Amino acid sequence: MSSTLKIKTRCKEEDAELEPVSPTGQYFNSKKLSICVLGVLEFEIPIQVDVSRTAKLLQDMFLPISSRFSSIMVQDKKGVKQWQRVQVNIQEHIHVPSFPNGLSIEAYDEIFDKYLTKIAMEPMPQNRPLWEFHLLKYPTSKAAGHCIFKLHHALGDGFSLMGALLTCLQRADDPSLPLTFPSLQPSSAAHSTPKAVTSCVPKTLSKIYNTTCDFSWSVLKSSLIPDDKTPIRSDGGAVEFQPVRISTVALSLDLIRQIKAELGATINDVLTGIVFLGTRLYMQANGKHFSNSKSTALVLLNTRNINGYKSLDEMVKPDTRTKWGNQFAFLHVGLPELSDDASLDPLEFISEAQEIIQRNRNSLAVYLTGQSLETIRKCKGPEAAAEYIHSTLKNSSMTVSNMIGPVEKMSLADHPCKGLYFMVVGVPQSLTITILSYMRTLRIAVGVEKDHIDVQKFNTCIEHASQLIYTAAMKGARL
Repeated sequence: MSSTLKIKTRCKEEDAELEPVSPTGQYFNSKKLSICVLGVLEFEIPIQVDVSRTAKLLQDMFLPISSRFSSIMVQDKKGVKQWQRVQVNIQEHIHVPSFPNGLSIEAYDEIFDKYLTKIAMEPMPQNRPLWEFHLLKYPTSKAAGHCIFKLHHALGDGFSLMGALLTCLQRADDPSLPLTFPSLQPSSAAHSTPKAVTSCVPKTLSKIYNTTCDFSWSVLKSSLIPDDKTPIRSDGGAVEFQPVRISTVALSLDLIRQIKAELGATINDVLTGIVFLGTRLYMQANGKHFSNSKSTALVLLNTRNINGYKSLDEMVKPDTRTKWGNQFAFLHVGLPELSDDASLDPLEFISEAQEIIQRNRNSLAVYLTGQSLETIRKCKGPEAAAEYIHSTLKNSSMTVSNMIGPVEKMSLADHPCKGLYFMVVGVPQSLTITILSYMRTLRIAVGVEKDHIDVQKFNTCIEHASQLIYTAAMKGARL
């Protein structure tokens, strides 16, 4: 392992030109917000690569993906933020921590958790490109070794960043074959639409009504009406600076598909219902009166309206449906109330989540919210728009984000990848939930305010919710 290694990319004169930062990129890297994404890869075998090979892999495979990975964010004379290409000292971005050897698996589990908390809380240096690569060569109960990508959200959304990560990975069984992804097509009964011409007028009126209600509610929630203080929302100041704890729950994708088929729903509907029910179970376990508290989830919606990932060549084209960047929106979804155990119907959480999300998709509230942010930016500047997003996050109780991953096992530098998950950090909320499929498993990652939420107890409630919903769905199938 060489301590003098310095690999730099060459910066051509034409690359030195400034490129504008997208409005969302400016919001996510502002005085009020600094949001990052952690991508965690779990390996089946001990990590054998050293810093030299790691640096070469990053230079050859990672940096060429996007000019953003070789750029820093600067302000011009008018205060407008721009991306500026720079020379990259790759060694500055690689972190290989050293821990004591010969410890127990339980001890390394604790060390890994603390390290994940540490890098989640550390601010990203602004004087170099906004990404880091962490290589942990010590075994835990989950893997023989880990690598962690830390990427600033200003670089792009989950769609862009996951596309970049997948570009660095290959199929473990045959690197010459492309990765494939689960179908996103809903069940035929899930979203059937009438074709009668006479339904056009009611649909239009419904869309106008839904748009008015949803947009008004979104504005009120973002500015005037915060959620109740509950076991999942501390309502404290500067929550984003409090220590976090990150843990995961693994669910069978086959189990979720069975529920989906029986209910005529989508996988996203089922997962949202499980998360909502599990969250309410956790709240109720901390006090019966929390069963009907006012709690809102921000569900992230990819606004590209496309199925599956595109190649990096396609993502850098000017096509607004596929291009690189931050293209998503928040949907305000109220958590359904939880009735007493005797009358509990777990499937209501799926049907209510399905109805609310579908109604939001059938309105223009998402578009109007985006236009409102753009108006704020033009009139008051990007910092004011960032303040509005901060308020939106702070006034709600949790964020839920869901992405698909490949069906086949992947490898990085001939190291088979056993598991994969991601987490969004730096948000002013006590609870963040992300979901990612990989092979035949769904990993639900749970990020919590460390001293406010018992993450192990919360994970148990998520697992219990999945079993309650599965049992209820299969019982209905037998009737």
